[in-house]
Amino acid sequence: MEKLAKREEQIMQAFWKLEKAFVKEIVEELPEPKPHYNSVATMVRILEDKGFLAHHTFGKTFQYYPLISQDTYKNSLVHSVVDRYFDSSYSKMVAHFALDEKISKKDLERILKLIKSKE
Repeated sequence: MEKLAKREEQIMQAFWKLEKAFVKEIVEELPEPKPHYNSVATMVRILEDKGFLAHHTFGKTFQYYPLISQDTYKNSLVHSVVDRYFDSSYSKMVAHFALDEKISKKDLERILKLIKSKE
């Protein structure tokens, strides 16, 4: 799955939050400075072309909705990072963050509990 550009990701975050929306509603959800309506409309059409969104037609307006869930997108990104930077090894990724002190001992213990609860 393709990684989205920053603004595309912001737009998708708004769709995941709202579940379905018109472009005007998406503009309202975006951070300041708000992009122009036409810019967002163009990006929404691009996201539809990429397969991230679809729409229902109401007269001359379109209500868009996500085709890709946030979890699906998130999992794709994480898998991509693990594949590219950690030789497809999640343990190497966790070790990296532990050695870099980005994960505390308490966090690691929580991760171990989660793993053990799935066994």
